[in-house]
Amino acid sequence: MIKDKTYFLSLDYDIIVSELSEEDGGGWFARYADFSGVMGDGDTKEDAISDVKRAFESYIDVALKYADSITEPHTKSLSKRINITLPENLLATIDEFIKSKGISRSAFLQQAAKSVLH
Repeated sequence: MIKDKTYFLSLDYDIIVSELSEEDGGGWFARYADFSGVMGDGDTKEDAISDVKRAFESYIDVALKYADSITEPHTKSLSKRINITLPENLLATIDEFIKSKGISRSAFLQQAAKSVLH
């Protein structure tokens, strides 16, 4: 497998999102758990995630240009592939949602599970 930009952008990196206090300027802050310098912010949670994804894409471009080592998700080694069955209409709804958010099905299902379990 070629580890190009498409490869790295398809991996399920954890993005940590937090709401900023009014003292810190308000809005939302997002960062990649595996990359301390890749950050984004925005007025909404979605804006912050979109911003950090653009920053990550720029980071990947530069790292590939200079043949820098790019960390793969630390959670990857702890992940396990599963096979699930979903109704077609639910899957279509999920796919429409994730397309607008720019995330994978796996990332969506992980986020959904975490939000229910925490």
